[in-house]
Amino acid sequence: MSNQFFSRLSQNYIEILDDDEYYDITIEVGEDPNVKIFRAHMIILCYRSPFLRRTISSRNNNNDIIAHIKLPNVSPEIFQIILKDDLQMKEIEIWEHVLKWGLEKNPTLFPDPTTWSDNDFEIMENTLQHYLPLIRFFSLSSDEFIQKVHPYKKLLNHQLYEELLNSYLNSSSEPNDNILLPRYRNIDVIIDSRIVNLNIVSLISRWIDKKDTESKYAYARELYLPYIFKLLLRGSQDGFTPKKFHELCDDKLCTVTFIKIKGTEEIIGGYNPSIWKSSDEYGKTKDSFIFSFKNKDNFKDPILSYIKDTNRALYYHKRFGPTFDSDLLLCVGEKDGLKEYNVFGCKQRSYEKNIRDEEGIFTIEDYEIFQMIKKEDVVSLIG
Repeated sequence: MSNQFFSRLSQNYIEILDDDEYYDITIEVGEDPNVKIFRAHMIILCYRSPFLRRTISSRNNNNDIIAHIKLPNVSPEIFQIILKDDLQMKEIEIWEHVLKWGLEKNPTLFPDPTTWSDNDFEIMENTLQHYLPLIRFFSLSSDEFIQKVHPYKKLLNHQLYEELLNSYLNSSSEPNDNILLPRYRNIDVIIDSRIVNLNIVSLISRWIDKKDTESKYAYARELYLPYIFKLLLRGSQDGFTPKKFHELCDDKLCTVTFIKIKGTEEIIGGYNPSIWKSSDEYGKTKDSFIFSFKNKDNFKDPILSYIKDTNRALYYHKRFGPTFDSDLLLCVGEKDGLKEYNVFGCKQRSYEKNIRDEEGIFTIEDYEIFQMIKKEDVVSLIG
């Protein structure tokens, strides 16, 4: 019974997008021949989704369907990304549902925990003992923790509470190895990558928006996914030449490069808030950075290196690929023409620190470049 309860809490609301029997709204997305129709419950959608609250305009018809909405200027894929993000149940909501269920099981307890006796806390702790270990408390934001968890601190193991508190107050505190990672949100198409996963994507997004950049617990916080990653280039399908890089990536704002080093699981890369060009010159920017991860699944101790010499943040040349001065470069040797890359290097100069233990050359297995688009910008285009 208890397992069924928690599994229901962990379910997403996403199944309401494909309810063929109980629905009162249809949403027609895309243009011919790529139109897709979603059927759902308007009340649930409007309650859960800020996006649809801004979009829905009801229309009566003769089929007891109270609304039919057409969104021809947005693809079904983008629509699902935005809507699924809205409908995903957050960790704080699971915690609140668990508390509500506990109160229903103990109707003599008042909702206000400041009125509880030690015995009341003990009763509630016994009621919730199977669920408390399943809550990903470290995924919560500091505001959520202070406002929604702190009043119930006596429900938590003392050591857990102290570690939680320390994670928000002390940026140098070290996480233990038993922390549950944030739940994967069902947004499979937020990034089409063969190199990185959503945990790394979340960290990259935090670094761009400068959120929790000093905290060693950033990887454990709820996945931060405000961007859609549009694939511009993948070496294994588009080739490993600077010519193809410039064809597909020049003049595109806000790109991130992921490189998988051959012979290891190591991932390195960089963020360019500006554009790439073919001209022989340095690019200036104050917000670029480069990074490295030991492997796809080891994101606890990444290296993040911000630009220190903004005049040499980027380098443009027809023989070079995505290049962040000598700190991270891909190019073709001067006498080799515009063939495949044959020079790869990481030598610290214009960025704060080395992103690899060993400076110098390496070879790559694959690389990908994505353009980052804010979801809110996509929503504004929808209208």
